[in-house]
This record gives sequence, structure tokens and C-alpha cells, in this order.
Amino acid sequence: MSTVKILTDSCAGFEPEEAEALGVYVVPLSVTIGDEVFLDGDPDITDHFFEAQDKGLPATVSAPSVRSFEQAYEYLHKQSDQILALHVSGKLSATFKNSRLGSERLRGRCHIEVVDTASIMLGQSILVKAAAQAAREGADMDEIIRRVRGLIPHVYTVLYVETMDYLEKSQTIGKAQAILGTMMQIKPLLFMEDGEIIPMEKVRTTERAIDKLTEFVAEFDTLEQTAIIQRSTKPTRKTRLLLERLSLLFPDEKFPVMQYNPLLATYVGPTALGIIVYEGLTGF
Repeated sequence: MSTVKILTDSCAGFEPEEAEALGVYVVPLSVTIGDEVFLDGDPDITDHFFEAQDKGLPATVSAPSVRSFEQAYEYLHKQSDQILALHVSGKLSATFKNSRLGSERLRGRCHIEVVDTASIMLGQSILVKAAAQAAREGADMDEIIRRVRGLIPHVYTVLYVETMDYLEKSQTIGKAQAILGTMMQIKPLLFMEDGEIIPMEKVRTTERAIDKLTEFVAEFDTLEQTAIIQRSTKPTRKTRLLLERLSLLFPDEKFPVMQYNPLLATYVGPTALGIIVYEGLTGF
């Protein structure tokens, strides 16, 4: 029996060298800014995407085509008759759906499983790394999927957004709710639940939002891996305030600052601040 090959998409955030070292094949999403189309994964393109949002210019993200996945599966099938695809939440992108459709071409010739990780960015990458490690250890398809599914409930994402415009555009909230929230200067806290971004709580000030993000992290007994996410890797005033609060609670923990990707930006805009937590799984 051949080793299970692992496939994912660019929302996992792997650098090419890291993906190669892990033995993971990455299919990129497409980023459209104005009339130009780029492949997702380049930080410069992400910066350009945020700048377009700042200016109110058209900026969208598209899932890889079914044909792109067909080609990826055909390539990996030359190396193995078992392929496991782990994708960004199907509630955020058609990537998962297109991957499943793309796998149909090899039905009966290759064992392909497509899994919705119900996550994005760090959360997704943790699951992909776990799958890649299990595959290297010789685990079969069922065992790898079991391990991945066991980790999914232990990944959490919370975000604070300063504008409701993008939540309305993505239909996360209704137009009336967005207008009322803007009038009352309400800023929502969002939680990713079962892969879907949902409003969790409302605050009126940035300071209160920082309090809530800190309180959220404080609920965990263990922090296996975390990341603060914002539009840039350079700490802002908000980021520094959050880091100061977190360092008081967890003096031995490191909280790296990561740039969130264009797909997430289509839901939360260019000014969001959030945190991703993987609490770990004892005995895994």
C-alpha cells in the first residue's frame, strides 16, 4: 500500500519551502484586484488586496477551479493511489466543493478523501501538518482522518471588526443589522463555529474588544499554539495592547503576529484583529 499523499489549498498559509518539506501539495486560490488576477499566497498580493479594500476598489477571492483540482489529483496519483485533501472551511469558500468535484475524475482508480477542516490559516495548517506527520509515520487513510477530525474541535478563532460593511457584503449579517450597528457605533466580535463566521458579542470601543479577546484566551488551561491575526505582521497600537494583556496572563507564552489572508479579508475587511488558538490534545 502506497503512502497517503496530502493536498491542501493556499489558505493554510504554507511557504513553498515548508510545504515541500512536509510533502504537502498546495492548490492556490485566485485573488482578483480590479482587472488583474493573481495566485493567492504572496504577501505582496495580500498587501495590495488590503490597499484595494482601503480605497473601495473591487477585490475578490475565488476558489481553485474544478480543473485545477483534477490536474492536482492526476499529478499526485502518479505517486500514490491514496490522496487526502484538507481544505479551508466550506462555509467560507467553494474550494472544498470544487475539490470534491475534481476528485471524481479518478473515481475507481484512486482512493481520494476530501475533508473540510472547518478552519482557516493557522488552524488549517495545524491539521494539515498533523496529517502529513501521520502519513510519514505510515498511518492509513482512516487513521489519518480520525486524527484530523479529533483535532478540529480544539482549534478556535475569534475576531474583532471595526466595520460591519464586509459582514453585510458577505451576508454574515443583514443590511438592517449593519446599518443599525453603524449608527450605534457597535463593533462585533466574531467566532468561527463549525467553519462559519458568526457574531458572538457586540462592543462599542477598541479597549473593550481587547478585554474580550483577552478573556477568551484566559479561558484555556493550555495553549499549544496561538497567533494574533491582523492585516500586517507589524504590531499596531491595538496589537501591542493585546500582547501586553496576554503577557500578563501567560508570561511564558509567545503570541506571534500573522497577516490574515485575502479570503478572510472578504468577510472582515482590512482592519480586523483576531486570535487563533489551538489548545492541544493530550495523548495525541
